[in-house]
Amino acid sequence: MAKPKKNRKPHTELKTEYSYTVLFDPAKEGGYVVSCPALPGLVTEGDTLEGARAMAEDAIRAYLESLRKDGEKIPNDIKEEPIKEHIRVTVPAC
Repeated sequence: MAKPKKNRKPHTELKTEYSYTVLFDPAKEGGYVVSCPALPGLVTEGDTLEGARAMAEDAIRAYLESLRKDGEKIPNDIKEEPIKEHIRVTVPAC
């Protein structure tokens, strides 16, 4: 006769959630280029805003996993919002 199975809780992996500010810049050829000021060098892109968001999530996850694997500290998001403004300059004609 088979032994009754004990109720076991499924193995759950502990996860930590992070939140980062990302910038979506329209690309000349269409789509969006995405960067994350708190994660230097992180740049990705997507054909649509929705696609760019998905690519950003994947890129941030991979970036953080790489930092963790290398024993590096995971940075916090930037403290202040980026400032966007237009600056007009005049260049002498040739």
